[in-house]
Amino acid sequence: MVQLIEEKRRTGVFLTVLGVGEGNLQAAKMEKLADKGNGNYAYLDTISEAQKVLVHELGGTLYTVAKDVKIQVEWNPARVRAYRLIGYENRLLRNEDFTDDTKDAGEVGSGHSVTALYEIVLVGVNTDVTIRMPDSLRYQQHSVQQSSAAGGPELLFVKVRYKQPDGDVSKLLTQPVLAIAGRSPSTDFQFQAAVAEFGLLLRNSDFRGKADLSRVIAAARDARGSDPDGYRAEFVRLAEAVRGIGLARRVEH
Repeated sequence: MVQLIEEKRRTGVFLTVLGVGEGNLQAAKMEKLADKGNGNYAYLDTISEAQKVLVHELGGTLYTVAKDVKIQVEWNPARVRAYRLIGYENRLLRNEDFTDDTKDAGEVGSGHSVTALYEIVLVGVNTDVTIRMPDSLRYQQHSVQQSSAAGGPELLFVKVRYKQPDGDVSKLLTQPVLAIAGRSPSTDFQFQAAVAEFGLLLRNSDFRGKADLSRVIAAARDARGSDPDGYRAEFVRLAEAVRGIGLARRVEH
């Protein structure tokens, strides 16, 4: 089946996989088939989820605007002592794969956005975690011992490669991100951080640190914003349900 999907993908036929009903959820298989078909996957277990996928997100699911999208982030070692990408474990590519157009990657549909969260340790901050030096090409002339001023104003450098839906050669976009002190996080960022913290707790991650379910719920409530479709309120109810059945106590200790 995977071979057939890959063959059709090369002809411009993309595959989106939908599961319907309750029980027998095989998310890993659905994700694999959708990945091989340059599509998306979702599980429709409620009317609201069906409306979300088949109405609100239909354009992004059916209309791919960029394929084989790869993102590479370089942290400035003059400012960042260590970093860790949260999640995406099954999406990681080797550094050399970034410029290899034969390597399959993710797709972006019309209206879609992608969020990647990093946990970082700034230069000068004491930590008991194992330090892995940032891999860097752009900043390789700088050393961690240099001051922030010597390292320049950049915090990180983002590179994105993508192909047109009917193309085979990738295009490159680059964007430096400056270190700006005193800027408050957006409402969207606060909500995303709450979701990530919730995921660390559910997985009983070794990196959960001082993650706390009550803080997750409080932060998500504060960051609901306008929430026209009620998705953020639904997340709050889910987190409260997890706390209600006592799962939080099992994963937090």
